[in-house]
Amino acid sequence: MSDVRHVKVTINRAELARRLAKLAERKATMTEITVLIGSVQTGSSGTVTLDTTREVVFQAKELGSYSEPGTGRDGNPTDTRGRVETLYQADDGRFVVHVRDWSHWQGEPTTYTLHQVTGADLEPLGRFAELGRECGYGRPLTLTEALALDRGDDQEGTAFSPDFRAFLDREDAIAAQEDVEDRRLVQEAMEHGAVDCDDPESDD
Repeated sequence: MSDVRHVKVTINRAELARRLAKLAERKATMTEITVLIGSVQTGSSGTVTLDTTREVVFQAKELGSYSEPGTGRDGNPTDTRGRVETLYQADDGRFVVHVRDWSHWQGEPTTYTLHQVTGADLEPLGRFAELGRECGYGRPLTLTEALALDRGDDQEGTAFSPDFRAFLDREDAIAAQEDVEDRRLVQEAMEHGAVDCDDPESDD
């Protein structure tokens, strides 16, 4: 019986060391991110007349951003309003997009929103397709997708590549599940004294 228990502890120690190293590597690429949600509006004098913004703080890695100008009253691009989208991967594996729809127009608010996304949102015809392309999730359009754009179709999922969407969604799910398992294993090992977590590779 003692031999069996010894083998079990040895496996836990090796697995824990690997998981701790993996968690440390993932955490090393993360920084504290602070973004706003809500809206702010200014009056004719430039003073704030309404501010409903709140700060959101989380650990994440910034993967990229996409900016586009807004349109003026004549329908042409303008530098007085626009949109900025930023993609983050949070420390728990989730992908989120922060959107800032800004405006210098009197009476028009600047709004800030935060969205959890999947691979489908970042590929062609997804709601954040341009951001996805900027962050390396883009790919050539299929013939079906190109024709859907020509028709003006915007029904999500009707023209996506199922294989590509499934791949990205699977990667999201695996990252989140691995993070949960890593934390669970570390916690169990600490509770049962399987390893000194300050020096996970030590056999003493």
